[in-house]
Amino acid sequence: DESVYAWLRRDDCGGMAVVVANFTPVPRHGWRLGVPAGPGVWREAVNTDSAHYGGSNLGNGGAVGVQPRPSHGHAQSVELTLPPLATLILVPG
Repeated sequence: DESVYAWLRRDDCGGMAVVVANFTPVPRHGWRLGVPAGPGVWREAVNTDSAHYGGSNLGNGGAVGVQPRPSHGHAQSVELTLPPLATLILVPG
């Protein structure tokens, strides 16, 4: 329905990244995503809507805090602003 896809990537050393792609021309405010236990903050490592890439610079101010609200099979989650036609890569920290 929303044309938003999200997935978690892990490396062999325990590092992880969450990738969220919004494939619509509509911004999504308050989009909740479950995240693994551990980090209290997820940092925007990449926002393809950044002004750096010629975008509108809509995003999450560089980082989002974890909330104790279950979502997507995880005990905690983050609330995101998803820019239109953009991808975010979030990393712990």
